[in-house]
Amino acid sequence: MKKTMLATMPLAALLLLACAGNNPTSGPEITYAPQPAFNPPTYVCYKAPAPITIDGKLTAEEWDAVPWTSDFTDIEGEKRPAPHFRTRAKMAYDDKGMYFAALLEEPHVWATLTEHDAVIYYDNDFEIFLNPTNDTHNYLEYEVNALGTDWDLYLSRPYRDNPEVLNNWEFAGMRKAIHIDGTLNNPGDTDKSWSIEVFIPWSSIYQVQRGKEKPEAGEQLRVNFSRVEWTTEVKDGKYVKIPMPGEDKIREYNWVWAPTGVINIHLPELWGYVQIADQVAGQGETPFVKRPEEETKWFLRNLYYRQNEYLAATGRYADNLQALRPEEVCPPAIASQLKIYTTPSMYEITLPAPDGTVWRIRQDGLVWATRNEE
Repeated sequence: MKKTMLATMPLAALLLLACAGNNPTSGPEITYAPQPAFNPPTYVCYKAPAPITIDGKLTAEEWDAVPWTSDFTDIEGEKRPAPHFRTRAKMAYDDKGMYFAALLEEPHVWATLTEHDAVIYYDNDFEIFLNPTNDTHNYLEYEVNALGTDWDLYLSRPYRDNPEVLNNWEFAGMRKAIHIDGTLNNPGDTDKSWSIEVFIPWSSIYQVQRGKEKPEAGEQLRVNFSRVEWTTEVKDGKYVKIPMPGEDKIREYNWVWAPTGVINIHLPELWGYVQIADQVAGQGETPFVKRPEEETKWFLRNLYYRQNEYLAATGRYADNLQALRPEEVCPPAIASQLKIYTTPSMYEITLPAPDGTVWRIRQDGLVWATRNEE
């Protein structure tokens, strides 16, 4: 589904391409926003140790050998207090697809929405985000509440980049189940938790990548999880939303596996890395391998952020690297290898990775690789 700008641009636009290193122009001085350290969580996804029955119960035979993710944190990271209820998730796979499990501590399990593809986060919910292409485009979202009511959708790119959002998109072949350790919608008792199991076929995950059927061992997908939690009190025998402590307006907590630093989960470049292992869970340990090209992509992503700031300040994209001050986001030896190509309304910035692959990013945030710059 991906097409590079160079492959699709009309000839007239191609003739307008200019390398800013050869034709610098002056621009306004802009104070660019600092970016957080790039440190997404990582996870190694093993083969399922036993057939998994999708019943919402994290039974020992199926899941005990499968590692937990780190505990969820607030979406804004250390700027906010740690969640007051624990949330963790697990992942496994087989030849047919990928399995997800989550355990959510919760003293009062409630849910109201019953219509498929409703906006599920108006209830407490659990959410899965998948970007199998690791390019921030063509990603998938799944939300489910304690009633098992769910919402699945496809996004062509993040909201910041004006995506196509398909609410009627379906995870074909997906199965899910909920188990409640307590009672649903009963304010008269105290519950312990609710748990979730989800199975998504590889064929459904890789609808977004033409010609791809399933991942290879060692491949890394981008994944995030989110838990939406509303503060409530009981009125007339029902749970009613109220402001969280110390605030006046009603809003939700957002607890996630990979924090983004802001209340916006739709930043796929900050989601966690999930590496597919060619081992059965519990039969050995596969180390997570940090790939050097991810740092290259992050340098480009920072320049993409700066281009958006430049556009907001001037009404156009910068047509030269000096205006973006790349030496502030990467070492001088790396900054010297950057190139920028522009038209009046588009740009492409390139940077070689250590293995010789050339990575590219363009104005809609897509990042992709070529073997050379020709």
